[in-house]
Amino acid sequence: MPRSVWYPGHMAKGTRKLNELVSKLDLIVEVRDSRAPVSTSSPLIKALAKIKPVIHVLSRKDLADPDKLNLWLNEFKHAFAADLRNKSGLNSIKKAILKFKPSHREARLAVVGIPNVGKSLLLNSLINKSSASVGNIPGITKSVNWYRNEGLLIVDSPGILDPHAESGAHLILSWLGCAKADVVGGFENAALMLIKFLRVKNMNNLLPVEFIDEPAGLTLERIGRRMGCLISGGRVNYELAGQKFIEAFSNGRLGPVCLETPDSEPAINFSDNISHEAVNFVQE
Repeated sequence: MPRSVWYPGHMAKGTRKLNELVSKLDLIVEVRDSRAPVSTSSPLIKALAKIKPVIHVLSRKDLADPDKLNLWLNEFKHAFAADLRNKSGLNSIKKAILKFKPSHREARLAVVGIPNVGKSLLLNSLINKSSASVGNIPGITKSVNWYRNEGLLIVDSPGILDPHAESGAHLILSWLGCAKADVVGGFENAALMLIKFLRVKNMNNLLPVEFIDEPAGLTLERIGRRMGCLISGGRVNYELAGQKFIEAFSNGRLGPVCLETPDSEPAINFSDNISHEAVNFVQE
């Protein structure tokens, strides 16, 4: 039985620390993936937004469908699309943050986000990667890492996942590289579910092979053969094929995409696993 969520101890500790110091901050900067802004939202953000203003940074804009991304930018009060690897959009983000700066000191903020959405890239850009930690700040919670740079005082926080999110959300996170594939049954299962999802959402153009009306298992087999994921006897290594397909999707090599729009239904909940053992034709 696969685990329902990956939630190591440092995430729980980080959650407690962030809750302790939020009253001392001026704002929260949350990073989400442009391709799935709902599923990649921080589980803490609703509670934090009731206490402090929030700026949303939608990362990986270069991998997102531009028309759908614009819908998301209009959905949020303060939102910026960015390609953090190339620092595109960074100046606009800095200007927006500095609007919350009190006249007598730096702007105090936390950068939050789930794992692998670009939170560290944004933090490193805001503080300059070579900046050193300034240590504990008097009067503020101890044992957290603070960084100072150009009118900003920034606290780092670990990537935190929602341990109660539905399985459909964790599938999307695994496709984007934000959650481990073993949480949803491994790369093979994640890839089969992604193929099924793309067909349900009429995104067949993202599939590297154009076999629209065939079972997902056969498509994964073809993908595996094309990518050379073979074992003895010329059989396909489905786990490796699934891993390579997920990596190609996550890295944007299959093309720009948005898996969610503001008016779409919540993440679909594939409760059934469709591993290749159930697809007998693959072995026939």
